[in-house]
Amino acid sequence: MRDANPPRNGEGDRAKRGGGAGAVLSGPGKAIRQSRRLRRVMTLPEVALWAVLRGRPSGIKFRRQHPAGPYTIDFYCSDAMIAIEVDGEAHGRGDQPARDAERDDWFVRRGVMTLRVRAMDVLDDLDAVVAHVVEHVRLRLPLHHPAAPGGPPPRDKLGED
Repeated sequence: MRDANPPRNGEGDRAKRGGGAGAVLSGPGKAIRQSRRLRRVMTLPEVALWAVLRGRPSGIKFRRQHPAGPYTIDFYCSDAMIAIEVDGEAHGRGDQPARDAERDDWFVRRGVMTLRVRAMDVLDDLDAVVAHVVEHVRLRLPLHHPAAPGGPPPRDKLGED
């Protein structure tokens, strides 16, 4: 039997299933809380890059500190399924390269490409980094929108008298 009152405050079936936009990459409540915390303590390169990406360069929408399973992505474009990671110096030390590779493999298995940009590059030439990100996103976007229902419009009778 169905409940007579509609759900309120996002408590419907889609919310229970974890559906909606970004359902391919979402996380449990703990991951969401972690993402919210990380949004408050972003690094200077992340803040600088977000200042541009939030303006939707070339009409492309990005999310910041997006929860994805056991991980949090610095920036994510769901339309192109690209995770953008801003890597500081620590990403080249110790076991971090192996951990990054494991994380990247996790995303690849879910159809998500990871684009890594160096934090120093963001600070040195933000415009070039944004252009690089936009270029990679465009390469993964569909070339065109699906055809309208009902097929193509009829052709004119060209060449007939």
